[in-house]
Amino acid sequence: MDIREILKERILIIDGAMGTMIQQQKLEETDYRGERFKDWHTDVKGNNDLLSITQPDIIQGIHELYLEAGADIIETNTFSSTTIAQADYDMQALAYELNVASAKCARAAADKYTAMNPDKPRFVAGAIGPLNKTLSLSPDVNNPGFRAVTFDEVAEAYTEQIKGLVDGGVNIILIETIFDTLNAKAAIYATKNYFRQNPPSGGRGALPIMISGTITDASGRTLSGQTLESFYISVMHANPISVGLNCALGAQEMRPHVEELSQIASCFTSAYPNAGLPNAFGEYDEQPHETAHIIEEWAKEGWLNIVGGCCGTTPGHIKHIADAVKNFKPRVMPELVEE
Repeated sequence: MDIREILKERILIIDGAMGTMIQQQKLEETDYRGERFKDWHTDVKGNNDLLSITQPDIIQGIHELYLEAGADIIETNTFSSTTIAQADYDMQALAYELNVASAKCARAAADKYTAMNPDKPRFVAGAIGPLNKTLSLSPDVNNPGFRAVTFDEVAEAYTEQIKGLVDGGVNIILIETIFDTLNAKAAIYATKNYFRQNPPSGGRGALPIMISGTITDASGRTLSGQTLESFYISVMHANPISVGLNCALGAQEMRPHVEELSQIASCFTSAYPNAGLPNAFGEYDEQPHETAHIIEEWAKEGWLNIVGGCCGTTPGHIKHIADAVKNFKPRVMPELVEE
């Protein structure tokens, strides 16, 4: 079934935090390395994407916990699976393989749950993160014009990631946690260009694109300075299936921005906030019922098409959110009026 048709019928649930669930595993350096990378020349603990190769059962198990909690869409464990981000571990050469492996972990979990209930198909979103280098800002305060990377380099890195995600079997390309729209534009360009050069077989069109930005503080702007409306206008040329917000803020703080987006977007909208704001130790204290209570109001107001959780959220949060919104109708996209 086409996800667009389902989105017209009900609010879809996207999963919660992968990193939070991995932290609960209390994995050590040897766990990250596995047998294959036991002699790797740099530390790899913290390279969560690598676990899709060295500990695939753990990653698939986390996906299944979110599916059991009610998620319709699960995100691949590929937030940092680009040559640029993997350079931190000197694992650039693994970028394509990481994406294929992560997509297969998610695909296996989604197919398992779809088979259990064919009336509730589960979808895999190939997660494309924002990178650890930005095209809009200089990392050198003494040289504002300096850039650590070029647009072409970013687009090339994203193209390799997209190829791996598609080869691994994702249903959606998810460009998420966008703090620099120019990085996102490179990802959009890479996606569009990839499908132009590699049209899907069997008459199927290119995979739908979800776009999710991040508002970093109460000003309602991205880290690179754009307002929400400016961000939305900047990415609409991609003709995404949805535009939304994730990360940085808890549901309480994200509320006015979700409302604004629901009023201006001509596509479906998504929102997956953190479990509140982090405490002094960088941990998240907001309980599942608290997050769900706030999001229930959004659903009641008719602002939502896709909703879930980001940092600090768990399958418990997703279950409470799914239960809270299940009886509300999805947001209806506004009619476009030609002048």
